[in-house]
Amino acid sequence: MNKGKGKREKVKRREFMRNIFLSFVSLLIPGIVSADEKIKKVKKWILGEDYNPYEHYWGMGIDINKCIGCGRCADACKKENNVPEEPFFFKTWVERYQIYEDGSTSVDSPNGAINGFNIKDDKSKKMIRSFFVPKICNHCDNPPCVQVCPVGATFITPDGVILVDSDYCIGCRYCIQACPYGARYLDPIKMTAEKCTFCYHRIVKGYVPACVEVCPTQARIFGELRKKASPLVRFMRMHKLAVLKPSLNTEPKVYYANFDMEIN
Repeated sequence: MNKGKGKREKVKRREFMRNIFLSFVSLLIPGIVSADEKIKKVKKWILGEDYNPYEHYWGMGIDINKCIGCGRCADACKKENNVPEEPFFFKTWVERYQIYEDGSTSVDSPNGAINGFNIKDDKSKKMIRSFFVPKICNHCDNPPCVQVCPVGATFITPDGVILVDSDYCIGCRYCIQACPYGARYLDPIKMTAEKCTFCYHRIVKGYVPACVEVCPTQARIFGELRKKASPLVRFMRMHKLAVLKPSLNTEPKVYYANFDMEIN
C-alpha cells in the first residue's frame, strides 16, 4: 500500500517538473523566433534595395574634450525621432560634471541639456575642472536588454544596431530595468519601450544620425567599425578610448576619448 502511494507521488512529481520545463520553453522559444522574424520585418520596413545590413557594422565615437554642452544634439534627436517633450524622455542627453577641490563631484543635466547649462556659483567650495559628457544607447554587442525581453521585441540587427519593434513590445519594462546605462524609457502614448536607434531610418539612406549632423564641434563621430577608411576607425586609432561600465561585459559600441574616471 505504501509502495503504491510512493510510486504515485513520484509520477506526480515527475509530471509536475515536466510541466514546469515545458512552460519555461514555451516562454523562451517565442522570444527567440520573434527576434529573427523582426530582423526580416525591419529589412522590408525601412531598408532600400541598395542597403545590405550584412555589409555594415555601426558604432559611435565621442570626444569629451570637444563637447561644449550646447544641447543641440538632444534637441535635434527629439525633433527627428518624435520624442515626447517632457524633460524626462530622451534618446540622447548631455551631462555636466563639476569636480571640486575637496574631491566631491556634481553631475547635472537640466532638460537633457536642450537649453544649455546655467553657471553654478558655489562659493563654499572651489571647482577645479568641469566637462560635458554626451550619453546615448551604447548598442552593446552583448546587450542585456535583448536577453531579458520575453517576446523578442528588442533585438540586434545584422549591422549591430539595437532596435525595438513597437508592434511586439508589451510594455513590461524588463529592458528598461536591465539597461545599465539608463538609455530607455516607456513611451507615455504607445506604452512601449523606446531608445536611440542611431537614427536607423537615416543611416540606411546614407545619412548620419541627427545628433552627429548638428554637433557644431564634431564631438560625435559615427561610422563603420569594420572598414579601415571609416572616420570612426581613424578616430579610434588616434585616441585612447574607454567605454562606460566595462566591468559589466556588455561590449558597448560607443567609444569615449579623453575619458575621465569620474564619469559614471
